[in-house]
Amino acid sequence: MHSIQQYQEFVLEYLKAQHCVREPKNLYEPIHYILELGGKRMRPVLTLMSAEIFDSEYTKALPAALAVEVFHNFSLIHDDIMDDAPLRRGNVTVHEKWNINTGILSGDAMLILAYQYFEHYKPVIFRDLAKLFSKTALEVCEGQQWDVDFETRSDVTILEYLKMIEYKTAVLVAAALKMGAIVAQTSAENGDLIYDFGLNLGLAFQLQDDYLDAFGDPATFGKQVGGDIIENKKTYLYLKAIEFASSEEKNQLVQLFSVSLEDNTSKIEAVKTIFNTTGASKATQQAIQDYTLKAFATLDKMNISSDKKELLKAFGEKLMNRNV
Repeated sequence: MHSIQQYQEFVLEYLKAQHCVREPKNLYEPIHYILELGGKRMRPVLTLMSAEIFDSEYTKALPAALAVEVFHNFSLIHDDIMDDAPLRRGNVTVHEKWNINTGILSGDAMLILAYQYFEHYKPVIFRDLAKLFSKTALEVCEGQQWDVDFETRSDVTILEYLKMIEYKTAVLVAAALKMGAIVAQTSAENGDLIYDFGLNLGLAFQLQDDYLDAFGDPATFGKQVGGDIIENKKTYLYLKAIEFASSEEKNQLVQLFSVSLEDNTSKIEAVKTIFNTTGASKATQQAIQDYTLKAFATLDKMNISSDKKELLKAFGEKLMNRNV
């Protein structure tokens, strides 16, 4: 087994080895640009780690890992267009650097390129990877659409929100792990268990992201604290606050989430106060812990050595131990 940093280096080396100048430049240069912007590359790391967990060489999983990374970045290009986002990882977004049409087309090409990486595998592995990938890609699109729909709805339920973040975020984490299991040709049971591990960890991660967006330390969180509140996003915190609030608190919260202000400082503080007084912040922390423990419970059923179970648990704990 290798360290996370080593896996990240393996992914980067393999990514650089794939780079070749192709025409037309305005199709391929945006692809190289988004892929070279960096990021933690945690999804492809999970694919390599999973392959080694199930006694395969990480090198065999590199094409599948890059397929996951290319797909993830494809979704980011299109998400940035939908959100009209000017920056991605501190750099100008693709549609701002080029234009919207180029962003759409380059993103489309990335989805096709992602599938091409499965051609490195023999037919039985290719089939299983492509089947999982197609299911996951469609779910990510469904999750994104739900996220868009929720912006204009006032009746979003907790269960609907959890399904949205499961599809938009968690399924790709789960699929990245299962792809490593498929490449390693482990048992179907192990493959399903590592998928469930990733799914629950992905849900915990996204809920923690919701929590940190409101209560994180700006110095360590990596993005603007209170961004979801400014954008009036109906996160788990918001939905729990609505569930627990008194009629007065509920009216105040709904009013706060119906306005856009030049200076949002007072709005952020008022919303955070309601999150705390209603118990929504504690309920969110409890949900994060519940999903993390649910992920760890799947490890007990997995047919791998105890030291590998501990390695996966340590990875999960590190992922969930971000500074607040």
